Amino acid sequence: MKSLDTKLAEIKANPKSRAFIIADAKDADMAFGVRAPGPRSYLARGGARPAQFSPEVWSREEFGYRNLPEFLDIIREVTHQGLVDIMLMSAYVNELLTIKEGIFKDSPVTPAARANDTTDVWAARHGCYTREPSQPFRSASIDQIQCGQVECERDGNGEFPGANLGLYSVTFVNDLEQDREALRWYKAFREEAERKRFRHFLEVFDPNVESGIPPEKLGEFINDNILRTLAGVPEAGRPIFLKIVYHGPRAMEELCQYDPNMVVGVLGGSAGTTYDAFKLIHDAQKHGARVALFGRKINNAEHQLAFIEMLRLITDGKVSPEEAVRAYHGVLQAKGIKPQRELKQDLELTDQAMSYGGSGSRAKVEMRGNPLATTKPAPAVASRPASAAPAWPTFGGGAPDFEKMTPAQRAAYDAWRLKRIFG
Repeated sequence: MKSLDTKLAEIKANPKSRAFIIADAKDADMAFGVRAPGPRSYLARGGARPAQFSPEVWSREEFGYRNLPEFLDIIREVTHQGLVDIMLMSAYVNELLTIKEGIFKDSPVTPAARANDTTDVWAARHGCYTREPSQPFRSASIDQIQCGQVECERDGNGEFPGANLGLYSVTFVNDLEQDREALRWYKAFREEAERKRFRHFLEVFDPNVESGIPPEKLGEFINDNILRTLAGVPEAGRPIFLKIVYHGPRAMEELCQYDPNMVVGVLGGSAGTTYDAFKLIHDAQKHGARVALFGRKINNAEHQLAFIEMLRLITDGKVSPEEAVRAYHGVLQAKGIKPQRELKQDLELTDQAMSYGGSGSRAKVEMRGNPLATTKPAPAVASRPASAAPAWPTFGGGAPDFEKMTPAQRAAYDAWRLKRIFG
């Protein structure tokens, strides 16, 4: 059984369960075009793939973006790691990896494909589409996602060579005609999906244009629209979970407490700092979310496998977001990877764009199924006996004084703290 199905069953059977679903959104080719695979600063173990460039125009390094073969290599590695529960792809990438290669056949990871591409994700360079009110549109059909062609041969067993899970996106803009049209398309999709036994999860974006709703009220607007929309949908046609912008504790708890059978998840938005991502998944889980779907936050990370490992450690309750950022930087240091930001800057919380158009030695955390596990471990920092004098500045009561710590003292404290957690 796939980990997604195991966790969904556990969440519904036990509301107090810590089971948490992590999805990696590798469907950006349906939004960004050339930029979709992300920066070439991180490549899978296979390294660079051949690309044709005129040397008098630019070098491969100067261009800066991965090509599709390099992008596919990363998806293969993340799937092999097995720490995410869902791999979301475009219909084309789903065909290449799910149907033709069969990489998910013996994997705990569930393949999924973006089932529609509304105009607010048409983030072409120099384009203006994302600034216009969202319009419904579908490139791929359900049959094409399930079996790679216009019509599937259905034998009644519900098994297909492709993905049998899709993301459907709706953007409410607080305009009657616009929102009614979006719901008409969603209704048609739901009915087709129910007939073809195709599961989906529902993504609800905030308005991508001026809606007249104050920012602090958007959570209420989105919550009410979700519940009103799904009130007319019987269980057979409902999404298996939701994916929404995190509007803070009150809005999240308001939605999650409404119906115990409704599983709520958050979307990641723009890349931001490492702390932005780790704090978001921690706080969303604390206030009721049971799913996180991160795209740019994972895809733009310096080392995606290590980043995903930290997300899992946070949702398992083993580290705090702050500890995860420091441990992540420790891993980058051990791998000789230059971080995009210094640790102090990467521990800052920043404002996040939630639309496609917005735009000494370190502690070591064991990485399962990760290339880091084959590297030589960094020298261990001995833990401090309770009776020993602290190796870092403290206040009178014994609490660490972070402002007075040198980098070496901070590294020693981080290592000691993580050793207490992991044993």
